[in-house]
Amino acid sequence: MNDRFSVKGKVALVTGSSGGLGFTLARGLAVAGAKVILNGRDPDKLQQAHTRLSDEGFGIYSSAFDVTDSDEVGVALTKIFRDRGSVDILVNNAGINIRGNLEDFEEEKWRMMIDSNLTGPYIVTKAVVKRMIKQSSGKIINICSMQSELGRPSIAPYAASKGGLKMLTRAMAVEWAKHNIQVNGIGPGYFKTEMTRPLYEDTEFDRWLCSRTPANRWGDPDELIGALLFLSSAAGNYVNGHILYVDGGLLAVV
Repeated sequence: MNDRFSVKGKVALVTGSSGGLGFTLARGLAVAGAKVILNGRDPDKLQQAHTRLSDEGFGIYSSAFDVTDSDEVGVALTKIFRDRGSVDILVNNAGINIRGNLEDFEEEKWRMMIDSNLTGPYIVTKAVVKRMIKQSSGKIINICSMQSELGRPSIAPYAASKGGLKMLTRAMAVEWAKHNIQVNGIGPGYFKTEMTRPLYEDTEFDRWLCSRTPANRWGDPDELIGALLFLSSAAGNYVNGHILYVDGGLLAVV
């Protein structure tokens, strides 16, 4: 039974994994025996993440590129395929959030959000999936959000991008299921990360969130790893086009 959930020896690329949830997801795959490829735009920050995991004894490969730049992605993936042979698991995690009132939101920032959170996964997946089609197997996991389903004041562009990512996930699944490629999403609830620091340090919001969430607490990033391993392994071979929300029950309550 444990073999069904195994990712041992699989090559896994996790975008935006030099910090935050991405680093946690990458480390979770490494602990489970995957050959992890870290990614980030900042070479220095990426090297720090690489060193942290290498010091733990994991064989880590790093690739610095901007997921929104198709030329950079193409060059990076060509090198990854040359050095690693394939990408068996792709985790599209890279993304940003810029808060602001929608009526005053600058168009430049809007486009930046859509590029990072929606177009980026499209560009990276397109660079990877043809190799997956050739090998007749692959796992693609897009990191969606609670805001793939819900809106909140000040994050309309983020909700739009993550809602789009949910539908892109389903469309990808429909396109490539015939090639034995499973495309699914994980929708984290509220987890304590650098991105959410302004929220969990806000006493009023922290009180509201804990009272609103049936689990009565924030999520621990490590609690996403189980969902990731399920969707990345043979255990999820007949799961396709699904968004698995890991949210402490938040979506289940009115």
